[in-house]
Amino acid sequence: MIDLLGRQRTDALDWFHAEEALDEIGMGYLADPHELRLEDGSWLRVRIAEVSTAGIRVKKDDWGDMTATQLYYEVSFPVTEDQLRPLPR
Repeated sequence: MIDLLGRQRTDALDWFHAEEALDEIGMGYLADPHELRLEDGSWLRVRIAEVSTAGIRVKKDDWGDMTATQLYYEVSFPVTEDQLRPLPR
């Protein structure tokens, strides 16, 4: 099964087990904070703003500050975890 970021999450499954895997993974990971590797190799905390097969758009996490400048970054689809990874807890 492939998630919405284009990452393989499981091997090939039958219909029943694929639905179970989808239910388990859910879509909540799209709302979680992530880290984007910048060109200089540093990591930036971001939130996923848009996802499509044309690309992924992430936004610098501003913690909801309405006065903050919004910075967006384009990431190719599919994205690898060495480019965009879930923020470690």
